Amino acid sequence: MDIDTLYYAVAALLIVVGIAGVILPVLPGLPLVFVGMLLAAWAGDFQQVGWVSLTALGLLTLLSVAVDFLATMVGAQRVGASRKALLGALIGTFAGLFFGPVGLFAGPFVGALLGELWHGRQIGQAAKVGFGTWLGIVLGVVLKLGLAFAMIGLFAFAWFL
Repeated sequence: MDIDTLYYAVAALLIVVGIAGVILPVLPGLPLVFVGMLLAAWAGDFQQVGWVSLTALGLLTLLSVAVDFLATMVGAQRVGASRKALLGALIGTFAGLFFGPVGLFAGPFVGALLGELWHGRQIGQAAKVGFGTWLGIVLGVVLKLGLAFAMIGLFAFAWFL
């Protein structure tokens, strides 16, 4: 196997792991996708994918980081979440990793709920905050998946045309 093939294999692996990272909060999703695409472009001596395309991909990556942060914050703020609820959602997200797909979806909700209860809120308000925070996270994942497919489409367009 020659070195270019190895570079392309690592680039493909980074892209696949990055797409998984859009859903799994432990991995830096779209930044990994971008690094994989940058590596593939570099391995091809930037002949298929040039700096204009890479700049656009980089901007989409930065947008994904903003979307990730803003979607969670907006979802939580719309329902009046406390800082303890946000901390709980973060801890719940990571704890949920140990419980498979159900934990990934339930962890942020349970964490935000417990954070609000710790803050002294009643169960009804705490559940509302938990749901709002969870909804913000889900919206962020959906938006990031859209950005991931846009990045893949842009990269493929630049590569093949």
